[in-house]
Amino acid sequence: MGLEVTTASVPDDEKAAFWGGAVSRTLVPVEVAPLAGQPFEGLLASHRLGYVRISTLEADAARVFRTAALIARTPELEPQVGVGVQVSGRAVLEQDGRRAEVPAGGLVLYDTARPYSVDYPERFRTHLFHLPRRLLGVPERELRQVAGTTVTPVEGCGSVLLPFLNCLAASAHSYSAPVGDRLAGSVADLLSTFVTQLTAARTADGPRTRNDHLVRRVREHIDRHLGDPELSPETIALAHHISVRYLHRLFESEGVTVSRLIQQRRLDACARELGRRGRTAPTVSAVAQRWGFVNPAHFSRAFRAAYGVSPREWRALRTADAG
Repeated sequence: MGLEVTTASVPDDEKAAFWGGAVSRTLVPVEVAPLAGQPFEGLLASHRLGYVRISTLEADAARVFRTAALIARTPELEPQVGVGVQVSGRAVLEQDGRRAEVPAGGLVLYDTARPYSVDYPERFRTHLFHLPRRLLGVPERELRQVAGTTVTPVEGCGSVLLPFLNCLAASAHSYSAPVGDRLAGSVADLLSTFVTQLTAARTADGPRTRNDHLVRRVREHIDRHLGDPELSPETIALAHHISVRYLHRLFESEGVTVSRLIQQRRLDACARELGRRGRTAPTVSAVAQRWGFVNPAHFSRAFRAAYGVSPREWRALRTADAG
């Protein structure tokens, strides 16, 4: 039995929250922030095919994100692998410091057990496929390597996977339970092959195995020292006894620069703290300084670029949601 939700009859000032709530209940808890100053309309249609949840989302420009706080709030949820097939409009997915630009017709993979965000800069339509991570039968390390990777119809498994998933999304409502179960198995098999192929390609591009441990140590170092305004590629390289040039080479294969990763992690920490609900709330400038931003104007510009609203507007949106 399918589910269909529309914001058509919902008051304008409640549409985004209503649509975000429907997505959260159907898939995994997320936050939705429509682009400031623009109207918002959204549709959601969802069907279950065995253990695979297939959902079609159509909405106006917005940012959808799953934070560490949301993940911690629902520890009982089983980790899911998500695959987004972009039908129209563009998407920009960020996870684990990687930034994936997904054009119409493209595909991207993500892991719901770790924070991620998706920016839709224009009205969009996308098919989302969610299934339990354990059913893929691939190591979590491999999923981490390929999360946030874009694939087009002309690349490797994309030529097989994309037409199959598009067809499945269009016809999910028409299958009986036994057929749905078998098709779900086919989805898991194809995605497992897809992950294996992407992992092999990344390994072939360079000495990934030797470098993975160092990349992980650098990421952990960044998270431990986010509040230090002196944190930089230079200080990180010095702490790990490597050259700055080698540090940058390590992160070329990660799809993100070291400086950008530092800023992303700082902004995520600020967004979490500003969104906390409590009787006493620190000032925006205090939050920015706590997480290593020394220039308030730079922090405000970077925050707006990442989240579509100013830090104060972000806090007001979270407060309104709490009420």
